Amino acid sequence: MSPDKLIYMANQIAKFMESKPESEGLAGFAAHVNDFWEPRMRAQFFALLDAGAEGFRPLVLKAAGSVRRPVES
Repeated sequence: MSPDKLIYMANQIAKFMESKPESEGLAGFAAHVNDFWEPRMRAQFFALLDAGAEGFRPLVLKAAGSVRRPVES
């Protein structure tokens, strides 16, 4: 998936979660990504974060620590 598309998807989830209280929004973002993004998407997500990719909404960055990092094979 293109980096721009993945950033867009993460930001769309975050934008929805921003309508909730902060703790609920953070948990909701992480739960959604953990439940619905396959390991390859989560691996790409973390690769972008680790490389310092810009464009993520603040909620994405705050919630990233609660997203399960896939096991490398």
